Amino acid sequence: MEPQEENMTDLLDLQEFDEEALQKESEELLEMRFLTRENARFSRTPGGFVSLKYRDAEYARVGVYLTFPLTEPEEFISIRESDEKAREIGLIQKLSDLDKEQQEMIREQIRLRYFMPVITKVLDVKDEYGHAYWNVMTSFGSCRFTTRMSGDAVVFLGDARLLITDIDGNRYEIPDFYKLSVLERKKLDLFI
Repeated sequence: MEPQEENMTDLLDLQEFDEEALQKESEELLEMRFLTRENARFSRTPGGFVSLKYRDAEYARVGVYLTFPLTEPEEFISIRESDEKAREIGLIQKLSDLDKEQQEMIREQIRLRYFMPVITKVLDVKDEYGHAYWNVMTSFGSCRFTTRMSGDAVVFLGDARLLITDIDGNRYEIPDFYKLSVLERKKLDLFI
């Protein structure tokens, strides 16, 4: 066999190996795993995060995500690895199926991840160089933040509810656009 042919054979063998690994990874991703009090144990880390022991695997830190619908925050909670891939480890079908202490840890993580102040008053919004600079009052006090002027920074969630996402990914809510004063609504004309 010629050297060039040997290299091609080696390359084909490598591609087959990669395909097998990819298929195995795909199967793992598609497998539905439910986390229960029998097979999973959540605990708090010294830094205040949540770790997980699931079957024979241990995860030093996990992420907690709500699945849809968001109106049922105690059901179908996705537990994911905390790295940038955020691969799903499994689902908690019902939070009430866990021990009380573990339920509270998960609820706390949900509150932190989905923290969303309600904007009660729009003091000012300035448009400069493709960004909007907001000065508002929220349910947690006064706040200043910046959004891009693109179409996805302010989104209607129904007839009157607005979701505002700043450049850092923080979210703010205006529950009823029409309850704002005429002057406040005028300041939001840039986005509507």
